[in-house]
Amino acid sequence: MLLLFRTLKEDLNAVMERDPAARSRWEVFFLYSGFKAVRSHRKAHWCFQHNLKFLARWISQRSRKKTGIEIHPGAQIGRGLFIDHGMGVVIGETTQIGDNCTLYQGVTLGGTGKDHGKRHPTLGDNVLVGAGAKVLGPFTVGDNARVAAGAVVLDAVPPDATAVGVPARVVRIGGKRVQHPCDDMDQIHVADPVSMELCRLRGEMERLQKRLEALEGAPSQE
Repeated sequence: MLLLFRTLKEDLNAVMERDPAARSRWEVFFLYSGFKAVRSHRKAHWCFQHNLKFLARWISQRSRKKTGIEIHPGAQIGRGLFIDHGMGVVIGETTQIGDNCTLYQGVTLGGTGKDHGKRHPTLGDNVLVGAGAKVLGPFTVGDNARVAAGAVVLDAVPPDATAVGVPARVVRIGGKRVQHPCDDMDQIHVADPVSMELCRLRGEMERLQKRLEALEGAPSQE
């Protein structure tokens, strides 16, 4: 019980440190859905570990209805997790989350449906996952890594790296840009495969437009 109280205190401190909108600990404790979800998960996980599976699931589903955040009671969550806003966050059964991580709304830490046993990702310490990002599969996102908003991560991310895009790729490690073979084609220096594909499509449209104008301007063969 003392350990649970200490962990909840660290969760509370994490919100105060990382959310500039948090005005008091009382506000966070009673009104923040992300904190409520993590608090409920601590109880559900204890029940899960002590083979009280039905009670564990009941606590997690009740929390889901109240907060819009679904955390399987089997997930292992370290200290100081901050779920900001939180609506639509889903955390699967075999997920492991390190200390001092941050998740934004719409994040999914899930599986692909083809794995057995360990099916969900492992997040190291100090990992940040942006709004709407999906991390799918039994791989590791290393310590201090960043996953950009809207990214779909299907492979391991090294420590201190930044992953962006659909599917995601690493664009920075330790603050230094990672050079990819197709980066020279990126006219606007955005190392995002989605942006690069849009640029390619725009170029193709311009080529077709010029071809159409040439055909319209050609003399009639009749």
